[in-house]
Amino acid sequence: MDTISILEPLLKILFIIFVALLPAVAYGVLAERKISAFIQNRLGPNRVGPWGLLQPLADIPKLFFKEDIVPAAANKFIHSLAPLISITIAFSTFAVIPFGDTITFSIGDSSYTTKLQIADVNIGFLYILALSSLAVYGITLSGWSSNNKYSLLGGLRSTAQMISYELSMGLSLIGVVMLSSSLQLDDIVAAQGGYWLGFIPKWNAIPQFLGFVIFVVAMFAETNRLPFDLPEAEPELVAGYHTEYTGMKFGIFMLSEYIAMITASALIATLYLGGWQAPYLEHLGLSPFLMSVAQMAAFVVKVFAIVIFFMVVRWTVPRFRYDQLMSIGWKVLLPLALVNILLTGLFVILYH
Repeated sequence: MDTISILEPLLKILFIIFVALLPAVAYGVLAERKISAFIQNRLGPNRVGPWGLLQPLADIPKLFFKEDIVPAAANKFIHSLAPLISITIAFSTFAVIPFGDTITFSIGDSSYTTKLQIADVNIGFLYILALSSLAVYGITLSGWSSNNKYSLLGGLRSTAQMISYELSMGLSLIGVVMLSSSLQLDDIVAAQGGYWLGFIPKWNAIPQFLGFVIFVVAMFAETNRLPFDLPEAEPELVAGYHTEYTGMKFGIFMLSEYIAMITASALIATLYLGGWQAPYLEHLGLSPFLMSVAQMAAFVVKVFAIVIFFMVVRWTVPRFRYDQLMSIGWKVLLPLALVNILLTGLFVILYH
């Protein structure tokens, strides 16, 4: 095994974590505070730096230096383990998402081409579904280990909610697999290249519109975002599963939530909105390197737009009651996901 094959995944991991995800989370929190302020006709953060742009630099050290309080009756080991489970799964999920096609670098007299994806696994989104099903353990264990009835209730709600919506989420993706004939995410993105009628991008969101809507709704529930944030539901559960967490442990839960939202947005873009495919980009006559950069930029723009959508929905749509939330998952999304599979099968038989 040569040095490049060892350094390549390591550099990709460092790039994704320290250049992409962590700064995106820091300024995602600021963006959400600004968006909520705009919707509510407030100013939002505006004191630290010009227009409040340095606010994350004040918030992060504050979390690090806050006192770490653990309840006397809590299970201290599980109490510390739960946030680590959440953050590990949040980071690991992003490993299989392609954020571009390939890029070529010149190293001395030779050139080197690498895929813009940390791990190209042939089970694709099954890996993501497996990890997302494990994410519930971080939330559930945090509620149980705190020895607090409010936290326990938040954890139990989260278990029921995430398991219920995972079923609809997984079934909604079967239509995408049927159209692309592959589980690999890069193959799914490649299958969305080209145009219908010469000008309509062949994105899965068009033939799979029903599955697209189901998947987006399920992702709101999986990431515990309003109107599906019943695991937290501050007015009735104090702060849900992380009621007894302070300092950086609470910060890790918040970091996990925002990384999960970014990952969900990247998945939506990858599976339904063409991934790094940008309409009409091939007509610009760009060099291979600039084409790769433009494709990465197209992917970032799509993810950014979906994240903004997540944030706007949080501050405009009221929270569902818990019985409404479970009814939507089992009585609406699940039957619609099965109907989508049937319709997609008929389409594949008739037109492929």
